[in-house]
Amino acid sequence: MKTLEMQAPEVAQTTDFLPINGTDYVELYVGNCKQAAHYYQSAFGFQPLAYAGLETGLKDRESYVLQQGKIRLVLTSPLKGGTEIGRHIDLHGDGVKVVALWVDDAVSAFNETVSRGAKPYMKPTTEEDEFGKVVRSGIYTYGETVHIFVERNRYNGSFLPGFRAWNPAYRPADVGLKYVDHMVGNVGWNEMNKWVDFYARVMGFSQLVSFDDKDISTEYTALMSKVMSNGNGRIKFPINEPAEGKKKSQVEEYLDFYGGAGVQHIAVATDNIIETVTQLRNRGVEFLRVPATYYDTVLERVGEIDEDLLPLKELGILIDRDEEGYLLQIFTRPVEPRPTMFFEIIQRKGAKSFGKGNFKALFEAIEREQMLRGTL
Repeated sequence: MKTLEMQAPEVAQTTDFLPINGTDYVELYVGNCKQAAHYYQSAFGFQPLAYAGLETGLKDRESYVLQQGKIRLVLTSPLKGGTEIGRHIDLHGDGVKVVALWVDDAVSAFNETVSRGAKPYMKPTTEEDEFGKVVRSGIYTYGETVHIFVERNRYNGSFLPGFRAWNPAYRPADVGLKYVDHMVGNVGWNEMNKWVDFYARVMGFSQLVSFDDKDISTEYTALMSKVMSNGNGRIKFPINEPAEGKKKSQVEEYLDFYGGAGVQHIAVATDNIIETVTQLRNRGVEFLRVPATYYDTVLERVGEIDEDLLPLKELGILIDRDEEGYLLQIFTRPVEPRPTMFFEIIQRKGAKSFGKGNFKALFEAIEREQMLRGTL
């Protein structure tokens, strides 16, 4: 049955047992964090922020922290064999391990979620250095992904205790990325509703929108998706699962190569998508392309927009509209050797939705990539 459910998440923080201020950081386990940091600086314009490793007393791992706008990426690699980080990379390849959430009370966040059935990952821990104190706690979510709750209102350091400021001479300019708009998780067959229930029951999220295989399908593949949002709407987690189709869907391909459920893509917002994507493309970031014929009728579907259509067409930027306004979006090709994680660049001009009108063209573009990889 086709469904498209829209319901406003609760806004009143007084009724929210897990108030979240925003995304604190996203940590990726990667094979070579030094080279990955250089890539995210050079290609995506992230700025150096903090470092931890041998020089700060760590013996088993090294991390580089980069920031652009409100987005913080932590890139972590093992320093020796036989580590848990190394095992994670061996199974999944480079990918997201931690989606950290900024809260005012990490102890309460832990107690509230664990009491509702969350599996503990990190008991409330106070970390301290000369810049103050940070309290962190954490729980497991789908696959091996975890949420860490970060309470940092008594801390003035560069990132976290144990890190030092990282000030290299190499500082390419940023590209105008502002904040994490949403993060998408891919889960296994018939697991979407399990994790939708998890976010509703354990974290107090509301279902913002639902798409079934009639909404998200092509001639060959299909998937289903539900979007969960926290009380103030600052955190949005679409959850995807495969659906039956003639051939292997992008979610199935992800699950095969990632070795299970995990974060599929990180959507990052900009105030000027034409300028941002132009800079990203000039720096070597590769994007999915829809057929040029997409633009022949797109304005008939979405109506009048502020931007000229020609630069959007030249860059391959997609357009969609909902009751609140319109959005502009584009998706990178996978940024790792495995066809797993990628980024979405999005500019919202009032729209609160996720580009339903672009699903068919986008998924056909992904299928063309799958055909080239021999995985469709």
